[in-house]
Amino acid sequence: MVRLKALRPLNLLKMKRITTLSLLFVLFACSSPAFGGDEPIRMTPQDYIARYKDDAIRDMQKTGVPASITLAQGMFESENGNSRLAREANNHFGIKCHKEWSGPTFIKDDDTKNECFRKYETVLESYDDHSNFLRTRERYRFLFEYEITDYKNWAHGLKKAGYATNPEYANKLIRIIEENNLSQYDGPGKTVAVAKPASTSPAAPVALATTAEKKTVENTSSAIVNNNVKYVVAKKGDSYLSIAQQEDVMLWELLKYNDADKGTSVSEGEIVYLKPKRNKASTGFHTVKEGETLRSISQLYGIKLKALAKRNHLSAYTDPPAGTKLSLN
Repeated sequence: MVRLKALRPLNLLKMKRITTLSLLFVLFACSSPAFGGDEPIRMTPQDYIARYKDDAIRDMQKTGVPASITLAQGMFESENGNSRLAREANNHFGIKCHKEWSGPTFIKDDDTKNECFRKYETVLESYDDHSNFLRTRERYRFLFEYEITDYKNWAHGLKKAGYATNPEYANKLIRIIEENNLSQYDGPGKTVAVAKPASTSPAAPVALATTAEKKTVENTSSAIVNNNVKYVVAKKGDSYLSIAQQEDVMLWELLKYNDADKGTSVSEGEIVYLKPKRNKASTGFHTVKEGETLRSISQLYGIKLKALAKRNHLSAYTDPPAGTKLSLN
């Protein structure tokens, strides 16, 4: 009897350890994809920005909507990319199908059961479609008279135009922008007021401009101005020659305006200036990001390549490393 009593605490201790290990295993199994757990890891605001800031910048260069506004609205309306609509349909703005939509769809309950939402191949398509929505609606026209860097007026303007019913919508966007320093991604410049479109083609989610928007002063095909210099956005299949012919500009002039050589190709979505760039920008500095070149930065801000290089004591043919802080004015 004495021996059995001595062993009883030891057995209880072993049982407690086994129970604890079993519970830990169950918790691991429930949370691990290998054991059937499929709950995705939630993105933080920092994750969202790191993943989509480049898409927001590309969209800004094509449409004139500030990258900070696109990111802030996307973060707010998609729960930092964690909503089901964002994860499964790449729809970051909750845009519904409407009668004119003929693209892919995603069905889910919202205000009513089984509502139809637009589905996109990529998040950039969602950004482009959202910006095109703003560009082609009469009530948002005045937004494109603001500087691209004026995110506060853009935020208040969206609320004023009736984009959201939440009375704090503008303040929420501004808070997201300032807490995450999203304004650093906004390029300088100003957009010309968007003309009232004659028609739209929502079935093509990545529309750069309507026919009416292309009828601007000096017969250029874009309503966007950067650093007070007019430019167009290259479409798929464009070349400097085709753009020069379309815009009635001499090829050598177009190449000179864009610091390009005769054999330089043009990528879809690339900025092509129709007039000489400036010697300085309205923004003070730019921190070089991975993959950027001195020419790409000069195109982004509408600054002559040689002027940018001289201002920073660099060669026009030497690209600064990532993290370099460049003076722009």
